[in-house]
Amino acid sequence: MTTILQINSAARSQGAQSTLLVNELTEKLQQSNPGAKVVTRNLQAEPLPHLDDAVLGAFFTPAEQRTPEQQAIAARSEALIAELQAADVIVIGAPMYNFGISSQLKTYFDWIARAGITFRYTANGPEGLVKGKKVIVVSARGGKYHGTPNDSQTPYLTTFLGFLGMTDVSFIYAEGLNLGPDAASAALASAREAIAAA
Repeated sequence: MTTILQINSAARSQGAQSTLLVNELTEKLQQSNPGAKVVTRNLQAEPLPHLDDAVLGAFFTPAEQRTPEQQAIAARSEALIAELQAADVIVIGAPMYNFGISSQLKTYFDWIARAGITFRYTANGPEGLVKGKKVIVVSARGGKYHGTPNDSQTPYLTTFLGFLGMTDVSFIYAEGLNLGPDAASAALASAREAIAAA
C-alpha cells in the first residue's frame, strides 16, 4: 500500500494557496493509488521548537546519557523521521516567504536532519539515508521567480532533500498570485494543470 506524507508549511491556518493546492495534489495521488494511506503533518497547527541549547543538547548527547527531557526531545525527532521513512510519496506545500521557505518548514528540516539517522559522513563524502522516495513540492509565490536568480527556494530544497537521499524531486509552481486577479487565476490554472499531470 502506498503511503503519502503531506507536509503543510504555510504560516497561515486558513486561506493559504499552497495548502489548497497541496490538498488537491494529495487527492489526485489518492485517485491514482486506490487505498493509499495519507498522513498529514501540519507544521502550523503542531509547531516544532526552533533549534536551541535544549534541542541540540538532546540530539548530540549519547542516548544512554540523556536526561528524561532530552529523551523526550530525541523521541519527538525520531518519530518525525519514522513518519518520513514510512512514506513512499512526500508532498510538501512550500509557500515562498521573503525569497525562502517558511520558518515552520526550516524548523521541521532541522528536526529531521540527524547525523547517523537520516544522513552520514563516509570516506566518499555525505550519504543520505532517506532513499526511495518521490517528492513533489508545491510552491505558491506572490511574484514570478522561477528560473531567475531570486529563486533561492528551489535550489535550497533540491540540495537539502538530496542531502538526505531524496533525489526524485519535482516542483509545481503557482507564481504571480499577488500580481492581480488575472495573474492569480492564471497561476492557479497552471498549477492545476501540473497537478492533473502528476
